[in-house]
Amino acid sequence: MLAHAAAELIVFLHFAFIMFVLFGACLTLRWKWIAWLHVPAFLWGAAIEFLGAVCPLTPLEQRLRVAAGEAGYSGGFVEHYIVPVIYPVGLTAAIQFWLGLGVVALNAAIYAWILVRWRQR
Repeated sequence: MLAHAAAELIVFLHFAFIMFVLFGACLTLRWKWIAWLHVPAFLWGAAIEFLGAVCPLTPLEQRLRVAAGEAGYSGGFVEHYIVPVIYPVGLTAAIQFWLGLGVVALNAAIYAWILVRWRQR
């Protein structure tokens, strides 16, 4: 029971981290200090995609699921709706590269816009 709950928490945190990597630059509009957290997170997320690496949260979640006696991702909201976003079917190295490029482009555009706004002040 505890291992299952911990695995679901890991998936939620993984999803939250991905959302932060994608959109964390927007938070710097309100709180400039967020950039100190977002830039390393964004670089890590892009590196994972470009290198085709596995985030350390993935094996942790899988070990917790095995400890909970589970064989896979079945049942519940987290498994049905969040897990497919984090672990899409048919993910290839080429798709990961384009995802990484998208993360870089999105964040570069947001930071460029932020820098223009700051300079206009």
